[in-house]
Amino acid sequence: MTLIQPYDGPPDKQRLIAAMRGQPTDRVPNFEILIEDQHVERLLGRKAGNTLGVGGDPAKGSEAAEGVRPMYPADYLELCRIIGQDAIVLENLWTPIKQRKADGSVVTWNDRSLKSRSDLERIVWPREEDLQQRIAYVREYVEAARGTGIGVMFLCGCIFQTLYEFVIGWTDCMVLLVDEPELLDELMAQSADYFAELVRRVVAEDVDIVFLADDFAYNKGLFVEPRQFERLWRPHFDRIMAPAREAQKPILFHSDGKIDAAVEMLLDMGVDCLNPMDPSGIDYRDYKRRYGHRVSLSGNIDITWPLVQGTPEDVERDVREHMDVLKPGGRWIAGSSHSIVNYIPHENFAAMINAIHKYGRY
Repeated sequence: MTLIQPYDGPPDKQRLIAAMRGQPTDRVPNFEILIEDQHVERLLGRKAGNTLGVGGDPAKGSEAAEGVRPMYPADYLELCRIIGQDAIVLENLWTPIKQRKADGSVVTWNDRSLKSRSDLERIVWPREEDLQQRIAYVREYVEAARGTGIGVMFLCGCIFQTLYEFVIGWTDCMVLLVDEPELLDELMAQSADYFAELVRRVVAEDVDIVFLADDFAYNKGLFVEPRQFERLWRPHFDRIMAPAREAQKPILFHSDGKIDAAVEMLLDMGVDCLNPMDPSGIDYRDYKRRYGHRVSLSGNIDITWPLVQGTPEDVERDVREHMDVLKPGGRWIAGSSHSIVNYIPHENFAAMINAIHKYGRY
């Protein structure tokens, strides 16, 4: 039996879009990038995978995403109706870069073995079939959501994170930034070519929201000196965003960490909403004061405390305190600071959803 209490206002993509654009809404929207499988099973009463995949977890990396299909949209739509979420999310987080091995086989590049220009002879860049496979899922989601009032959001764009986490490795990627930035620039340009074409096609399929992501910060600031990072990253990522801007689709952007040094750049690029306001480096009161009138904010309910370590009462109190600051004037989309992982007690997840609906009405 579900712990989610009845709420006012059924899921409605126009609520989420309005919140992203700074327009009035009936209540604060709630949204999660990822709800892991044990919570999904508790909510639906059956196994259905996690909200990003069936048979794996793309959020855990390129290898974990291999061969995984998205959650079946009928399950996802039912889940949204239970918790009051206004959109389903389809992901393509990682650039599908592959490498040709010595035996001629082609595998996902996730062993962090690209170290110099000579390694490029092994690289196999995304092909038309990679694009077509993802677009087929987009069509499946858009058709399933048609007439339900629930939106479809497409998540992609990790041109930097794919490289440092799976293809090159963290330390060597930072060394390349200093010793051979033109190689890193070339790799990001190729990734951006793929994602820019993907976003163009996704927009043509009439998804409702474009959700772009690329983790480039930690709890003290950006990984790379901000001016250097902007010179290297912005031209490529701007091309990915262009089709969404031109189609006037709302753009949500995700990076963990303290992103203060990148906020003005992101706003100038056309971002409508920042996610997840990582509490390890961001004070939501400060962001509401500085940016709340210019951009929408998403997330910030800390998964460590209260969601993992607190009680349901702690969760409700924390949500209410967030509402006191972030609800006035709109432009807050309530949710966790990362995702609803399995080690969050289900009672605490339900308490968060119930509190958002309880205190979020305008």
